[in-house]
Amino acid sequence: MCLKTTKMITFAAMTVKMNCSLMKYFILFLLLAFAAVSCQNSEQKIPTNVVHNAKSASKKGNKNDMPVISFTKTEHDFGKLIQGEQVSVIFKFENTGNLPLLISKVSASCGCTASKYPTKPIAPGEEGHLEVTFDSKGQRGMQNKTVTVLTNTQPQSTTLRLKAQVSTPDSY
Repeated sequence: MCLKTTKMITFAAMTVKMNCSLMKYFILFLLLAFAAVSCQNSEQKIPTNVVHNAKSASKKGNKNDMPVISFTKTEHDFGKLIQGEQVSVIFKFENTGNLPLLISKVSASCGCTASKYPTKPIAPGEEGHLEVTFDSKGQRGMQNKTVTVLTNTQPQSTTLRLKAQVSTPDSY
């Protein structure tokens, strides 16, 4: 009986080893399949003349040949808020340059701030807007938040600022 138990344990250990080996191949197959699917061409392509890296541009280049993002305002004060309120503001902008404007990323200084922005190129002379929402849940006192907008302009980033005085419901 002891001999059978030893064989059964050995057989179980081999099964586990085989299952681990098969699992490795299965994971490798999934990674390769994902890579193959993600490398397919997308129908929504951005024209190559839209994306400009200002740092690699030669000094001979003309700044007038670039997009320019012009915000009507870059700061907003929400005033006094009660803790837990969610408030939004829309920052309007215009592409005052000569090439299409592309917003590549918008990032906030804290997780309490979210944004919505256009992902398609903004033609010269066209206007757009960026919506920023501030959630005062868990916040207290004077709040100063920043939102950084990365674009294909020179300079590449623009900083928007938000202010709010957050009070708890009992101290309001």
